Amino acid sequence: MRILKLSAAGVRGIIGQALTPQLLVNFGQAFGTYVESGPVLISRDTRQSGPMVAATVTAGLMGAGCQVTDLGICPTAALQLAVRHSDAAGGIAITAGHNDASWNALKFIRADGIFLNPRQSEELLDIYHQGEYIKATWDELKSLKSDPTAAQSHLEAILQQVDQAQIAAAGLKVAVDCANGACSEYSPPLLESLGCEVVAINAEPHLPFPHPPEPSRVNLSQLRALVRAAQADVGFAHDADGDRLGVVGADGSAPGEEITMCLCTEMILRRGDPGSVVTNLSTTMAVRDLARRYGRQLHTTPIGQAYITESALNYGAAVAGEGSGGVVFPRLNYAHDSLAAMAHILDLLASTGADLHQFIEDNIPRYAMCKEEVVCPTEQAYSVLEAIRSQGLPGWAESRDLQDGVKLIAEDRWVHVRVSQTEPLIRVIAEAKDEPTAAALAREYVSRVRRLL
Repeated sequence: MRILKLSAAGVRGIIGQALTPQLLVNFGQAFGTYVESGPVLISRDTRQSGPMVAATVTAGLMGAGCQVTDLGICPTAALQLAVRHSDAAGGIAITAGHNDASWNALKFIRADGIFLNPRQSEELLDIYHQGEYIKATWDELKSLKSDPTAAQSHLEAILQQVDQAQIAAAGLKVAVDCANGACSEYSPPLLESLGCEVVAINAEPHLPFPHPPEPSRVNLSQLRALVRAAQADVGFAHDADGDRLGVVGADGSAPGEEITMCLCTEMILRRGDPGSVVTNLSTTMAVRDLARRYGRQLHTTPIGQAYITESALNYGAAVAGEGSGGVVFPRLNYAHDSLAAMAHILDLLASTGADLHQFIEDNIPRYAMCKEEVVCPTEQAYSVLEAIRSQGLPGWAESRDLQDGVKLIAEDRWVHVRVSQTEPLIRVIAEAKDEPTAAALAREYVSRVRRLL
């Protein structure tokens, strides 16, 4: 199956199938045309296809007259911060994030360091499909530059956001799984700068991913074992490009992806940062409850970092993020940032003196979530969603939200059916106060989706 995903999340596909060198050159030229031959920064994660993708995209950008600066392997948030603090017209992050090593992707960044919003992405796609690119003449071509300092500048910026002395005084022992990704050379030094004792695994960026890079509960078995064996106070897991963060307690428990956003929301609102909270439609109701606890307004968006960051900027949010483990700290940067999330969670633990598990038990509202998926070609998926939309509101639901698929909502439960923007799937996510209710809701709508295929 030749899968190519073109969306607000960028251009994503399997190397050697849909994501070909010619397509990558063309998208480089298209983005170079979009930014009117302005300077462009690029970065990549550690997957094997990265150098090929970087070379072909660079060729397209240079062919459109851009001055290209290659930051090398670094977290995407570091690239976004570098774009924001430079004269660059934009940036391209070469990473498929949580997807396995056969995938790669281009994520397009505008001059303020934020991903292109949906309207801007459509403009870029129009340029690509029309094929009318700027073509620099031989004497207009610019040399390729490199800058290996972006990641270190990013770490220094993170350190300014937290209480370093307080974290150091807590004497925390931290285990970290970098998945041999872009955080491999940066996460352990950040933890050491915070005064933590560090036990790291999978911090060798020249080696393949040791497991799927998505830091979901099912992929944290190595980290959970390490936390127990090393008697660490807490464990953290990064994805391939430093976008998402997974968390493990001292007892080896993995409370799930949703807890990252919950802990960071509690930290930022407890600290008193002004502003609202932004999250997506599939994120736990616990974030809603935390916003209410601190008297903050909650804004919800469709799924995707482009929507989250744009809304965080527009609403002046104190914190934003998704249940996938990606968190935005507007005071630092408008980017999902697993390194910053890790530092803020350590600041929270140090300030309260609490064990992670006990802190969650005492402070984070508890809900049960069930996530299912149904394989479905993208061209068929939207007709399935339209059929579910036409079924109307069931008796238990109080409202529905159609920003992204169909979300049916009550005060104590919800179910969300939507088309994945990164894979050929329909996702069904349900949440309730107890696991049987959430599982039953998810099963019901998975069955409805399958009947419509």
